[in-house]
Amino acid sequence: MQRPGQFSLLSIAVPAFGPSVLFFLGEGAVLPVIALSARDLGASVAVAALTVTLVGLGSLLFNLPASYLTLRFGERWAIVGAQLAGAVALVLAALAQELWQLVPALVVLGMSGSVTGLARQKYLTEAVPVDYRARALSTLGGVSRIGIFIGPFLGAGAIQFWGLRGAYWLGAVVLAGASVVALWMRDLTADDGDGPRAPEPRLAQVAAGHWRVLTTVGLGVLFVAAVRQSRQVVIPLWADHLGLDATTAALVYGIAGGMDLLLFYPGGRTMDTRGRLAVAVPSMTLMGLSLIAMPWTGTFWPFLAASCVLGMGNGIGSGMVMTLGADFSPSPGRAQFLGLWRLMADAGTTAGPVLLSAVTAALGLGAGVAASGGLGLAAAAVLAWAVPRAQRRQAGA
Repeated sequence: MQRPGQFSLLSIAVPAFGPSVLFFLGEGAVLPVIALSARDLGASVAVAALTVTLVGLGSLLFNLPASYLTLRFGERWAIVGAQLAGAVALVLAALAQELWQLVPALVVLGMSGSVTGLARQKYLTEAVPVDYRARALSTLGGVSRIGIFIGPFLGAGAIQFWGLRGAYWLGAVVLAGASVVALWMRDLTADDGDGPRAPEPRLAQVAAGHWRVLTTVGLGVLFVAAVRQSRQVVIPLWADHLGLDATTAALVYGIAGGMDLLLFYPGGRTMDTRGRLAVAVPSMTLMGLSLIAMPWTGTFWPFLAASCVLGMGNGIGSGMVMTLGADFSPSPGRAQFLGLWRLMADAGTTAGPVLLSAVTAALGLGAGVAASGGLGLAAAAVLAWAVPRAQRRQAGA
């Protein structure tokens, strides 16, 4: 690891961030067409909507195996293999003639993302000095947002020339390219270390040794992920509730996403210089309050303002979950801990829309949106209470 005075993010930009940009470009190209592909293969509307969740399900189920693969093969080869597996999955999706052929391809794509994300987080945690950690991980979060933002436009171009399956072919080519870029990484597990490494603990040992941080800070992380995932559903749903057309809804979503993209690096720098809570608490407070305010918006401009504040809150918190996970991850045992950490976050990603749906079904959309906002305020409160206590325990260990 380089010393802080010698370090520059530019020195590791291509190997550290290049595969992630390309992976999310490829994923972003295919995500908008998954439901349409399912419909094209004969699925009902309900089943087609369900297929969109398969990528997230694959990621959720594979977080713990991803930690084993990263330990077994090292960060570089784990990422290379994951990108190639994702590329093969997208080829199979492009060739699918039946719905049952599409389903496993989407699950494998999610598994590929799980390995890529965990190995990349572990690599940056160990390669970057702690004084630059939040900036590095916020940038990682930012480039993933850039990929997801640009990917659909590239996918639309591919569809224009090659039809619906063109998005999958484009994604496969991009992920194959990402595997080549990943070869430039220096594999820290093979190259670094001043002597013999301590034996890696078992997953159960890591869970038992760090259950306090996983059940306190980890709970806050679960809430964070739930709110973030809900926001992607809230904006189009509330736009529809206001009677706005699809073009206007997409415009609002895009402007809010632009606010998100502008703030990821300032948020990371603030975390490095002012502390993690200087970003975590304002981020979730802004998101919570904007969601609570959204049901009170009845026209375009207030709705746009609430959406922009929502994007700002999410943007300054880019990389926050990964940074907290890196801070509390032990060595040895980092990969196992990060697998558990990502499992908590992915559980929140799954739970957020479920909460929104359940409250909406019972009390209406406004109540569902407000409940998501309340969860954001709860996330801010849990993190404000739990992070300092976990940091003190870690310092005294």
